[in-house]
Amino acid sequence: MYSTGNRITWLQGPGANCAGTGPVPPRPWHFVLLGPPGVGKGTQAEQIIAEYGACHLSTGDVFRYAAHDTSGQAPSPAMAVALAAMKRGELVSDATVVELVRERAQCLACRYGFLLDGFPRTLEQAHALDGILARIGRPLDAAINYFAPESLIIERLSGRRVCQQCRTGYHVANKPPRVSGRCDACGGELIQREDDKPEAIRTRLRAYAATCDPVLEYYRRQGLLREIDASSDPKAVFVHTRDVIQKLNRAVSS
Repeated sequence: MYSTGNRITWLQGPGANCAGTGPVPPRPWHFVLLGPPGVGKGTQAEQIIAEYGACHLSTGDVFRYAAHDTSGQAPSPAMAVALAAMKRGELVSDATVVELVRERAQCLACRYGFLLDGFPRTLEQAHALDGILARIGRPLDAAINYFAPESLIIERLSGRRVCQQCRTGYHVANKPPRVSGRCDACGGELIQREDDKPEAIRTRLRAYAATCDPVLEYYRRQGLLREIDASSDPKAVFVHTRDVIQKLNRAVSS
């Protein structure tokens, strides 16, 4: 069994020192995880890490960390631009996201491998990632795309709740608290985030759909795309994920 590592360099940027601990996997995997919000990429990433190693590198985690960072350290120029755009309610530009990933290129060269989640979202970002990986000598093994019906994704996301105090996450159906509306950990009130309400979810899914097809086709043309139906429960989905990785491993070994 492997662990996720502390990912501190990924979250804080190039000034941080991420000292990897634990066993190094015999074969470091390099995956891009694709799929709409709520499809279950994070859950699959946890299981891939546990069985195969690699570090889960989510661009969403970078933005959330920076937005709530209380360390007092000045953000990098790219992160400062990103935070300013987020504060205005704007999307962070392709160029800024690419620069944030480029700042963290040492994470992509990690001996544990990586699962890159949330990037690339556009064709421009996919081209930029190829350039970064070529410079550090870490070619992708596959781009794994998880898909599920929109109605199921809305059901999953709209059931999420988060503690207003300690930010522990729950789900009304899949992970309910012991006391309705209250956090098991601290007793705080559980709330539904605005972006987890059905209409906001539909907006997010439309935004994702507007840019995802060219990225999928880009990786399909390179022979890197692997598609997995994520409609069933996470354990069943991971059976398919494991099968994909095992087939890749056999192809590399042959």
